[in-house]
Amino acid sequence: AVVSTQSTGDEGFQACYKRRKEYQLMDSAKYYLDKTEEVCRPDYIPTDQDILRSRKRTTSIVEYMFELKKVQLKVIDVGGQRRERKKWISCFDNVTCIIFLSALSDYDLKLVENQNTNRMKESLDLFTTILAYPWFKKKSIILFLNKTDLFEQKILYSNIGDYFEDYTGTPNDPEEGKEFVKCKYEERKPSPHEGPEATHIFSHFTCATDTDNITKVFKDVQEIILRSYLNEFNLV
Repeated sequence: AVVSTQSTGDEGFQACYKRRKEYQLMDSAKYYLDKTEEVCRPDYIPTDQDILRSRKRTTSIVEYMFELKKVQLKVIDVGGQRRERKKWISCFDNVTCIIFLSALSDYDLKLVENQNTNRMKESLDLFTTILAYPWFKKKSIILFLNKTDLFEQKILYSNIGDYFEDYTGTPNDPEEGKEFVKCKYEERKPSPHEGPEATHIFSHFTCATDTDNITKVFKDVQEIILRSYLNEFNLV
């Protein structure tokens, strides 16, 4: 454990970590490596941050039921990887709204399944495909642009313009970069853009490890979901 803790400060380790976009490394790897000595103690108890930074890849369809202001809601969690999509394509019928999660920090990374494909461009294509489905007409799309913390760190040395040629903002500027990505998703909205037949996109910048941010965002999302549900059944 001591060797692993010391190795994270090694120049070779740091150089390798800075090039992590060239290989597949989980976002939380360095966080846990920096805590190796602590995690390996027999009396170790994970903190809230330790739990929030852990990840289990969704490889099936998982359903969650909960009540929101006396309305029973079902949330269906599905995997976004290419090999998972055939499993959940049939789950989209008769939904009230879609929550689409995209990692801002993926703009310079490649797919696990295909080292020639940019992760964010793949996400944008998937978002476009989902919006094109006829049963999503008039539905609300809640867009979570997640991992703002990692994005703000990464963009300081990895220019988004190197991966998206149409980026004309200030290089290495976190705020301009976030707005650019948000526009990239929102411009995929199909016609009509207004009126009763329009698809509505509600975008949120999120950081899953920031509990205050997530609490505020989910309060907004609850209202959107409830309003969409009531509108669908002409209750408002």
